[in-house]
Amino acid sequence: MKQLFTGILIIINIGLLTAQKIYVTDTEAWADIKVYITNTEAWADLVVYVEDTEAWATGNKGLWYFTDTEAWADKKVYYTDTEAWADLIIYYTDTEAWAGWKKSSKKYLLE
Repeated sequence: MKQLFTGILIIINIGLLTAQKIYVTDTEAWADIKVYITNTEAWADLVVYVEDTEAWATGNKGLWYFTDTEAWADKKVYYTDTEAWADLIIYYTDTEAWAGWKKSSKKYLLE
């Protein structure tokens, strides 16, 4: 019985992880957040690493998986060319370990 209860808790905890499945929309009005991409890491709110595998893009820590299906996404983003209009400024990294929040006050945008 104890093993069954432990197994159920593990499944529940996995389900509570905030996944970062992202869908990119071309329509600003349909987006959950507007994102600006910066070329300077120091100016970013979030450093993002793009995962190739959906299962690895878990938690709200800058690990994103892009989906082509809007219904499967956790968040819909619209990329803007104007930094002042963005809700979130991101910097893409090629190193998974460098991904993460630089400005934790904006973390709520992806929860």
